[in-house]
Amino acid sequence: MKPFIKIMKALSDSNRVKIVKMLQRKSLCVCEIQAALGISQPTVSSHLKVLQEAGLVEYQKDGLWVNYYVTNGESSPYAAALLGNLRHWLEDDPEVMSLLEYLPGISRKEISKRS
Repeated sequence: MKPFIKIMKALSDSNRVKIVKMLQRKSLCVCEIQAALGISQPTVSSHLKVLQEAGLVEYQKDGLWVNYYVTNGESSPYAAALLGNLRHWLEDDPEVMSLLEYLPGISRKEISKRS
């Protein structure tokens, strides 16, 4: 039961659900997620850690960048089922729709120039 509870807890936060929804569209770095959600870098990193520990998100280093992406759920049947359903869920939610519309305009290169 513990793996199931861990995944459910990971998805019990609206920002973590938004992160998963964004990562289902494309891989993102912490600064891009931070810009999209308007939350601090440590908060984004904390959310990503929870999602990673639940087997929902992984990362890959690419030079100076660390790209986060949604897993295929192979680590857990619960993760696979929830990620598969979440692809279709909340597509008509105003917050999610707005976030997904904003997503193509986010550029890590532009964000890093401002820093």
